[in-house]
Amino acid sequence: MKSAAELTAEYLETGTLEGLPNGHFIDGAFSRPVHNRSMESLDPGSAKAFASFTAGTEADVDDAVSSARKAFDTSWRDVLPVERARILLRASQLILENIDRLAIVECLDSGKPLNEAMGDVRGAARTFEYYAGACDKLQGDSFPLGPDYLGYSIHEPVGVTAHIIPWNFPISTAARGFAPALAAGCAVVAKPAEQTPFTALMLAEVLSQAGLPHGLCNVLTGTGQEVGAPLTRHTGVDHITFTGSVLTGSTVMKTAADDITRVVLELGGKSPVVVMKDCDKDKTVAGVLGAIYEHAGQICSAGSRLIIDKAIHDEFLEKLVAKTKALSLGHGLRDPNVGPVNSAQHLDKINGFLDRAKARGLNIVAGGNVTVDPETGAGWFFEPTIVDGVDQADELAQEEVFGPVLTVQVADDADHAVALANDCQYGLVAGIFTRDFSAAHQMARQIDAGQIYINEYFAGGVEVPFGGNKKSGFGREKGIEGLKSYCKTKSVAAKIS
Repeated sequence: MKSAAELTAEYLETGTLEGLPNGHFIDGAFSRPVHNRSMESLDPGSAKAFASFTAGTEADVDDAVSSARKAFDTSWRDVLPVERARILLRASQLILENIDRLAIVECLDSGKPLNEAMGDVRGAARTFEYYAGACDKLQGDSFPLGPDYLGYSIHEPVGVTAHIIPWNFPISTAARGFAPALAAGCAVVAKPAEQTPFTALMLAEVLSQAGLPHGLCNVLTGTGQEVGAPLTRHTGVDHITFTGSVLTGSTVMKTAADDITRVVLELGGKSPVVVMKDCDKDKTVAGVLGAIYEHAGQICSAGSRLIIDKAIHDEFLEKLVAKTKALSLGHGLRDPNVGPVNSAQHLDKINGFLDRAKARGLNIVAGGNVTVDPETGAGWFFEPTIVDGVDQADELAQEEVFGPVLTVQVADDADHAVALANDCQYGLVAGIFTRDFSAAHQMARQIDAGQIYINEYFAGGVEVPFGGNKKSGFGREKGIEGLKSYCKTKSVAAKIS
């Protein structure tokens, strides 16, 4: 098994990697459909293709859903929870054994720095470990109906689940959907983004190697129009987990309504980071940097709105700008502070926001421009950017840029900070930095978001339920709540005397 250094050397020498998945993963094996259509996968750090993958069709979706239905009905829903647990735990161990290869592929597909990709793979392993431990602890309730009755509830698997996986966190999002669905006793059919197809395929292969019965985890690659849309409208699908844009999420929800298919939607965000005057300034600067510039800001829960107490605005911003300008950019394999954005199209979108901001005369105090890898002169990069004094009604305060762009808004006091934080169509997460723990928890109650971080952005892990309010979606992933998303509750009431 090659190390990360050996895989990096192989890629730099050949422009690709040997042994990448070839075909869809259906019914426990890789296979290429008869149409044999393919697409290229591009390395954002070089803007060059490094591999090709199968471009699926609706017929491939039919095959995968049929395989999942058969496996669910005949080999999985009645498997003992402890046996499910053993398979998921073996999968967790196999992920760690293959961490270097998975991380390198994730880096090449998504563009993110290698250290971040390594963290994502470790997180995926932890997700399978966590849900392995939850398989035999999914308990129902009993109801106090009196001495003449017995009442209880049980959690049953919902059935065949569809998973639409975004390009920014391919292996993380796949794991947080696959693991609880399989733990609950469901079957999986997944469609990764066409920009980042490979690690979801590799994860399905790992699960098969761990002993998962054939057909329970199927992965199809291709476009949203030719694979994603047929999957979400397929009558053989019982549940859809979608992570992506509000526009596409709305379409998925409308499609699901035709067959009353259950959905969990994790959509966009414009998350506030509230910084009060009594914060630990050095730690908070580091926290704000990580909140917005991890994966070049391409995170639905990125802290893209800094709402700062006016008493420390000038001092804090001076430190933040200096740190931002010192961040290194480069290809993900060199593990810079900030990597590329995922595609030329997305780079144009980010640049459009800043072009319009410049035309409006906004105060850009750091970055604001398209750039390239300073070592190679290639790739899709945008400078880490800070825009100060942004009005609440401005599109930079209201719309999701999904890039390394931080807006700064000034708050008069805590009440004003909460009002600014809530005055937005999104409600995914929020961060609060203050030494006043009582005030922090009061603000946490007042801010309308699905998850609140106090004094550490991205705090928590798979144990903590994650999901949004307002146009950030609904339903929860991760934690026991995430497991219950893949269950349907059945109540039983019996007269016994």
